[in-house]
Formats: sequence, C-alpha cells, structure tokens
Amino acid sequence: MMNWNRVFAMVWRHTINLKHSYDRMTDMFYWPAMDLLIWGLTGLYLAHLTKNSSHYLEIILTGLVFWVIIWRAQYEITTNLLNELWDRNLVNIFSSPLTTEEWMASFMIFGILKAIISFGFSAILAFIFYHYNILSFGLYLIPFFISLLLTGWAAGFFVAGFLIRYGNKIQTLAWVGVTLIAPFSAIYYPLSVLPAWAQNIGLFIPSTYIFEGIRELLFTGKVSPDKIFISFFLNVSYLILSVLFFMWMFRKSRKLGFGRMI
Repeated sequence: MMNWNRVFAMVWRHTINLKHSYDRMTDMFYWPAMDLLIWGLTGLYLAHLTKNSSHYLEIILTGLVFWVIIWRAQYEITTNLLNELWDRNLVNIFSSPLTTEEWMASFMIFGILKAIISFGFSAILAFIFYHYNILSFGLYLIPFFISLLLTGWAAGFFVAGFLIRYGNKIQTLAWVGVTLIAPFSAIYYPLSVLPAWAQNIGLFIPSTYIFEGIRELLFTGKVSPDKIFISFFLNVSYLILSVLFFMWMFRKSRKLGFGRMI
C-alpha cells in the first residue's frame, strides 16, 4: 500500500533540491521565455507578411505554450532520476522503506507542479508580449493539459527505463527523448503536410490529436470529441506500458546492482 507521507516527503526533497539548483530553476523560465520571444516574433512577422493570417501567431504561440507541458512532465522524471545517479544516491534511497511506486509517484506529482508553473509563466508572457489569452480555450484547457501531461509521463518513464538500466552513458536521452515525437505531433502545422509514412506514425502519437484539436478550436470554435477520446486512450495505454517497462528495467538493474553505476 502506498504511503503518501513518504511520497510527499520525496516531493519536498525534490523541491529543496530545486531551490539550491539555480540551473534547474532557470530552465523553468529561461527556455520558455526565449522560445516565446524568438518564435513568437517570427509568427508576428509572418502574420504581417501574409494576408488572412490572423491565426498564424496564435498557432505558433499555442504550440509553444502547450508543448511546455509535455516537455516539463518528461523532463522532471528523467532529470530527477539522473540527479540520483549523479549523486550516487540510488542505493541509499532503496535502503529506506520507500517503495518504487512511491518514488515514481513523487516524480509525477513534482512534475505536475513544475508543469503548472512553466505553463502559467509561458501563458503570462504570451499575454504580455502578444496579447494572446490562453484562457480563451475555456474548459478545453483541462482535457488538453491532462492529456499532454500523460504524454509527458509516458515518454518520461519509457526514457527512464533505459536510464535506470544503462546509466549515465545514455544520459542525453533525459533531455532529447520526448523531442523524438515532436515532428510527428503536428505542433505548428497540420498532420496532413507530413509525408504519408510520417502521418502514419503521427496517428499513434497522443499529442497529435490534441494539437490538431487545438487548431480545430482556433478555426471553428469547437473540437471533435473523438480527438480527445483517442488521445486519452492512447495516453493511458502508453503510460501503463511505459510504467511496466520502467519497473521491468528497474528490477533488472537492481538485480545487477545499483552500485555498478557509481
């Protein structure tokens, strides 16, 4: 049975570590701010160049703001695991009563908190710089946010499975893992512009349906429920599989000995 006191104790530990890690504090705000400045201005320029382009800037800004959720959710799982590897702390953690499930839950909760902060910060900047109001999506914000969060978790545990098994030698995956699905997620363009083989891949990626739904909402004022249902179905399926994969790799790594990563 999960002990929530231990889970929230781990969340607090992550928070304290964040407070004393200026590089991890800045990446919550620096990269979203730079992306919004660079690509937002690019979208603004394209909007001025092209007639009937009122949605250009909205599409770019929406993609930037919502992608932060996926990136943040995956990033918190993989980088927190890496920190434990760098600090040579895995043996200490699992010498305590803390279970693997509680450890994973702490990553997920901490990821929600940081995703909300980064998403909110990006939305505020988009409003200040471009008068873009993310609240115009209304209640659709809730299923969009939750679905993208699930996508990030699924990607995070899948990547974490490789990290826990093979250690620091593949640590680059902690930062670039989720970006592998970005070209197929139709963040800034419709899925139909991709080659046929890439469209087929995109159909199996949950975030594709959310970003397609976001553009549908921008252009028509409504979203096909099918897009949201398919996205959630894929997300739940992938999250279950990725957690099982992580647990399997975790057990293999534990059998080999966490001490080998020191």
